[in-house]
Amino acid sequence: QVQLVESGGGLVQPGGSLRLSCAASGRDFSTSAMGWYRQAPGKQRELVARMISRGSTNYADSVKGRFTISRDKTRNTVYLEMNNLKPEDTAVYYCHAGLVPPGYWGQGTQVTVSS
Repeated sequence: QVQLVESGGGLVQPGGSLRLSCAASGRDFSTSAMGWYRQAPGKQRELVARMISRGSTNYADSVKGRFTISRDKTRNTVYLEMNNLKPEDTAVYYCHAGLVPPGYWGQGTQVTVSS
């Protein structure tokens, strides 16, 4: 059974930083895509950042220059380093794995940016 477990969310002040982690088990995703999506209240889930096996990355325009995605393929883990966080980054962040839809989803971790 495939499981994706996120960690690292929380409450942070504007301008602060957080690092999200997602550990996958039950399948080897080293040759597949892993990434992060987010969903704010009343909005659709959107791509934040995604990395395929060869290191190619995609970022949402709203997070370019502030967020960095990385992977540890030996540990089947993906990270999201988030810097200079803004209130509009507040959302539930979901880990996703797989190249072919629907792929696999984690349970989500809440990120709240507020003073």
